[in-house]
Amino acid sequence: MSDLAPVLVGAAPLTPADVVAVARLGAPVVIDAAALERVAQTRNVIDGLAADPHPHYGVSTGFGALATTFIAPDRRLQLQASLIRSHAAGTGAEIEVEVTRGLQLLRLQTLASGRTGVRSVVVETYAAMLNAGVTPIVREYGSLGCSGDLAPLAHIALAAMGEGEVRVLRQAQQPGDQAQQPGDQAQQPGDQAQQPGSVVLPAAEALAAAGIEPLTLVEKEGLALINGTDGMLGMLVLALHDLDQLLVTADIAAAMSIESQLGTDAVFAADLMALRPQTGQTESAGNLRAFLADSPMVASHKGPEDGRVQDAYSLRCSPQVHGAARDTMAHAGLIAGRELASVIDNPVITLDGRIESNGNFHGAPVAAVLDFLAISVADVASVSERRTDRALDPARSHGLPPFLADEVGVDSGLMIAQYAAAGIVSELKRLAVPASVDSIPSSAMQEDHVSMGWAAARKLRRAIDGLGRVLAIEILTGARALDLRAPLQAGPATGAVRDLVRTVAAGPGPDRFLSPEMEAVTALVQSGEVARIAKEHTHG
Repeated sequence: MSDLAPVLVGAAPLTPADVVAVARLGAPVVIDAAALERVAQTRNVIDGLAADPHPHYGVSTGFGALATTFIAPDRRLQLQASLIRSHAAGTGAEIEVEVTRGLQLLRLQTLASGRTGVRSVVVETYAAMLNAGVTPIVREYGSLGCSGDLAPLAHIALAAMGEGEVRVLRQAQQPGDQAQQPGDQAQQPGDQAQQPGSVVLPAAEALAAAGIEPLTLVEKEGLALINGTDGMLGMLVLALHDLDQLLVTADIAAAMSIESQLGTDAVFAADLMALRPQTGQTESAGNLRAFLADSPMVASHKGPEDGRVQDAYSLRCSPQVHGAARDTMAHAGLIAGRELASVIDNPVITLDGRIESNGNFHGAPVAAVLDFLAISVADVASVSERRTDRALDPARSHGLPPFLADEVGVDSGLMIAQYAAAGIVSELKRLAVPASVDSIPSSAMQEDHVSMGWAAARKLRRAIDGLGRVLAIEILTGARALDLRAPLQAGPATGAVRDLVRTVAAGPGPDRFLSPEMEAVTALVQSGEVARIAKEHTHG
């Protein structure tokens, strides 16, 4: 079994760390006993409404544009099953296991709130599937981000009914055995979604092997399983986790570029930053001061003999760009925290026993910050690529050879690595176009304004992958540039990162097959190892 501590569901709002632990690392879940009592009490309300001859939405009526259609008691089990089967209409590539587990966990948390009207067995089944590593196959397309992430959540519910397909670890493994460890690279769109050692099985077969009885849904339960922002929220939480370390990595990449291009750290002084008290900028500048501290290379050109008046914007303004991304993250984290504390279903059971329709499933708050983050990611990658380009241009690098090549004219050095970074940045600019400003009406105009939050989350995942690769190219470039400055020495932090790079990528020399080195450095970046090493070699 997994060695990770179980995450308690239903007692309090989940934390971002809880989501990462279950979704990415394979931590088990346990249901709070008091939550199960609330669930049972609320179910009594639904049972009473089911016996009422007057129609109640979600209990004895159709759904969406069919909400005025009364459904007789003997047809309601079929109504619930039909809802799930018809809504499990995703298409495209299989999404990543960590995203699907996030969907499962966040819907489970809402079910355990006691405000949705499901039976206790539904809550227990969702928890059992997570703990057994039974991960439903969910497809890339199908959610408009309004009425919740309908299609993705329906695929989860379908598997709980014993229908459709799931991905499971092989029998010899347990949930968590193949799970990623803290800081490991996240799965990204375009990668294979499967876990190492996992197989696709019919849901009925996988549930039977795990000793889980398939659900037969009763009144209200179908709606409760599909009305939520769980997919876009889960991806937001994972994105914030990854960006937290990538922005530290952006600071160390900038420090390597500034140092190796003989830039100055004077512009990052605390008193200068205090003139513009932006929180993110202050943090980024503090990192740059720490990463450039005690650098013989920086000290070598300080003083009146240094004829340059100012460094280029891409060097001098790094804290302003990186800091703006941090401030955007802070706002997105605030929205994510509120959403983690939310109960989203339609209709919902109130504390005084009413069943009320509402619009809380609309993904607008989450969609907007997902788009904001994509803009910031594109901006951070853009300034990183500009720093890389400067290092390769002898007219701007202050003494480095063209393209950091070994034998100029024969060797091309890192010329095409910069092309790769430029290509990624160009794509990131396209991915920064907001999804949340679009809306396509659906359900016979009943759902006439939608958030596109799922689409915003999917493109942000791809953007974050691209940012990691652009930073890796800058770090690879910075490491070679630092070496080429010998006998000048790098500072403790930048030198430590250069040495880390040297464990997977050789130093300056004749041209060689570069792609494997770029991939290896990218893995160091996306694992968080670069950020960790840089922090370890700073004072305080």
